[in-house]
Amino acid sequence: MNWPLFSVIYSIAATVSIGVLMITALVTGFNEIPHIQMAVAAGVLISVPVGLFYTKKIGSITGNEEGYKV
Repeated sequence: MNWPLFSVIYSIAATVSIGVLMITALVTGFNEIPHIQMAVAAGVLISVPVGLFYTKKIGSITGNEEGYKV
């Protein structure tokens, strides 16, 4: 797997998913610290499979499925 690509995609996916879940929690009235922490934890966990999926998709499109080799 292409680990540098995964790290970039994961950081983008984590930022977006945490932001969406945090805004959703605040808008729906869950504005206490434990609720925000749960939204952050859920965003981090959701981002792992999303990052893996899109890393494999981009790797198959570019033909570089093996990833970075030194």
